[in-house]
Amino acid sequence: MNLTTPHARSQSSLPPGPRLPRALQTAWLAYRPASLLRRCHARYGDTFTVRTHGLGTVVYVADPAAVKQVFTGDRDVFHAGEANAAMEPVLGPHSLLLLDGDRHLRERRWLLPPFHGEAVRAYAALIEEIAVHEVESWPVGKTFPVKPRMQAITLEVILRAVIGVRDPERLERLRKLLPKLLDFSVLDMWSVWIYPGVIDTPLGRWHRAMRVQPEVDRLLFDEIEDHRRNPEGRDDVLATLVAARDDDGDPLSDRALRDHVVTLLLAGHETTTTGLAWAFERLIRHPRVLRRLRDEIAGGDGAYLAAVVDETLRVRPVIWGVWRRLTAAVEIAGHRLPAGTTVEPSISLLHASDAFADADEFRPERFLGDRSPLPYTFIPFGGGPRRCPGASFATVEMATVLRAVLARVELQTTGARPEQPRVHHVTLVPSRGGRITVERRLQPAARPDEPAAACPHAA
Repeated sequence: MNLTTPHARSQSSLPPGPRLPRALQTAWLAYRPASLLRRCHARYGDTFTVRTHGLGTVVYVADPAAVKQVFTGDRDVFHAGEANAAMEPVLGPHSLLLLDGDRHLRERRWLLPPFHGEAVRAYAALIEEIAVHEVESWPVGKTFPVKPRMQAITLEVILRAVIGVRDPERLERLRKLLPKLLDFSVLDMWSVWIYPGVIDTPLGRWHRAMRVQPEVDRLLFDEIEDHRRNPEGRDDVLATLVAARDDDGDPLSDRALRDHVVTLLLAGHETTTTGLAWAFERLIRHPRVLRRLRDEIAGGDGAYLAAVVDETLRVRPVIWGVWRRLTAAVEIAGHRLPAGTTVEPSISLLHASDAFADADEFRPERFLGDRSPLPYTFIPFGGGPRRCPGASFATVEMATVLRAVLARVELQTTGARPEQPRVHHVTLVPSRGGRITVERRLQPAARPDEPAAACPHAA
């Protein structure tokens, strides 16, 4: 598609979109984003405009050429941090989610080393240990939502692999407090976007998340001090950040470390939890895939496991899009978008596009071998310089947990209707929590020598 036209250069020309009142468009996007985007895509095509309170004018793009332009465009023009600015009281001023331009790249450099290659694969044994401990408590013959069980696993991974908490009392206290720090409803999130200063008001400070923040911060600062005093034998992410030095030989400040830890918690806990819940929801409705995955796990082959992770993230994306706010007018898909417009590549629309044959089907085989997706059609972790630095960690975590669970229990398949996506925070979770039934317990095979590999297409 030609991204620029003579007409586009002459005047602003927002793409078409629904004419509903702004309040109705806001409510529809807040509570039923997948429905709104599908309707708009069917009527207006790959580029359309949604007008909201809080986020303002949002232009959605679902054409790979336009997505490439957004991801590779001038980082001083395509800002992602601005739209998240209202969350600074929770995340802190050093959070990658709030930064743009050169400052974002500088801070991002700190987080790349512990989330790539051998550094990530080294965490697989700890993740498996945590998953095995959790699955041993699952009931047999009783249906239960798997999402809370996945939350318990991913929180423990954050506490032990990312933060590296060793003190038993501190560990137990953080287990109780951190979920409360993330306990924002859809209404809470949109209230912050519509009224950015609400968190600093008495009403905002009384919110359950803000009430626990002082104690969470105290515990995290204590943990950072403990890491500085006793660095020996630590291999967690926080230890890597504490040991890092900039070009002048200076370490990160305690405040920057705290902000990075909270950002990793916010960005990596709920999202990985949701991806795992969807994986189980999809597997029990696709017996052929479940049988093959179980057989290949028993044989020590990780290729199909990686493909299942990728296909889950494709067919049930955890978030519906990633945004950039324009600081200057830009021509995209034949439209000249004014400064202040939010441009959002739509993950859900791209993943359901004709780039994937029979896109509605759950078919992990599409990711096997050299069947790489076309560029800018598979973006579960975003793209460009804003791509999630923890993408490899997330895919290894998902693969390791799936392998640990399926090696120890046999899941009951079902012909029940698929669970529909429901908005929680900014994620799309299974509407009933991903309900599963353990049919029987298995004797796990010997653990393969090699840890689970990161999904190749998500790296």
